[in-house]
Amino acid sequence: MTASVSQSKTHIKEHIVTNLFKPSAYSADLVTRYPLIHQGKVRDSFAIDDEHMLIVASDRLSAFDVVLPDPIPGKGEILTRISNFWFERTADIVANHLSGIEVAEVIDDPALLEVLQHRSVVVKRLKPLPLEAIVRGYIIGSGWKDYLENSAICGILLPPGLKQAERLPEIIFTPSNKAAAGQHDVNIDFESIAAQIGQDLAEKIRDVSIKVYRHAVAHAAGRGIIIADTKFEFGLDERGNLRLMDEVLTPDSSRFWPEESYLPGTSPPSYDKQYVRDYLETLDWDKHPPGPKLPADIIEATAAKYREACDRLTSPPV
Repeated sequence: MTASVSQSKTHIKEHIVTNLFKPSAYSADLVTRYPLIHQGKVRDSFAIDDEHMLIVASDRLSAFDVVLPDPIPGKGEILTRISNFWFERTADIVANHLSGIEVAEVIDDPALLEVLQHRSVVVKRLKPLPLEAIVRGYIIGSGWKDYLENSAICGILLPPGLKQAERLPEIIFTPSNKAAAGQHDVNIDFESIAAQIGQDLAEKIRDVSIKVYRHAVAHAAGRGIIIADTKFEFGLDERGNLRLMDEVLTPDSSRFWPEESYLPGTSPPSYDKQYVRDYLETLDWDKHPPGPKLPADIIEATAAKYREACDRLTSPPV
């Protein structure tokens, strides 16, 4: 690693620490030069030209497919840092959406650049594929619920007697469809995905997803983190080549468990937004918009969990 790259990463880390509990100055209406072409639960996408987009990770937090009214300060910058870390580490496994263009090359307003540069990336415009590529190494969440009902996840029969959060005998690929806004994704079997996008492409996505997950699991294990499961999104470029896109192996797209508190048969403590979900489950809320406001202590604890995950994953092994 060159000195300039090292200094840049140190600056980003110091910026995140300094601004962790400060309210975000970002809102989509600040970006006036480029049209907003998509607003997701967390990310906003702006068209730079026919081949590139500016993706900005906000501090918004969603739970149960509802965007909550309170942002998590620093979250967008942490998600961007973690994603870029993994995109760099997995580029030899699968190409990704990064363009190599710096945010400063497309944002010429210094004040706006200060707001955007640590939470944004300039990416290639891709044709998104209509699936969530979910990889599981442990049985938890919707996979656990499916197992209790029919002893299988996405048509994959599992051995009897598994405990909640137990490590699976082998890593499994359990895709879901891409639901419309406000709807829940639905777990589907591999054959359904193959029928939708073609057998060869489905197999390639499955194999690449498992390979990236294995790589990440090995990396995280040396830093005291279990990656229980994760989801990837893929798109095709103008030549039809497969590329990893959106975000990768962040606390929003993965379940990260601290090794020191992991115990099968329980729902382990985590570095992801499960902490917020657990709080919301204690409320009298029907899981439909509008979402409830979060207490200050929940917001601060969640921000700290995101930061710790980032620090652990991007640090040298322990």
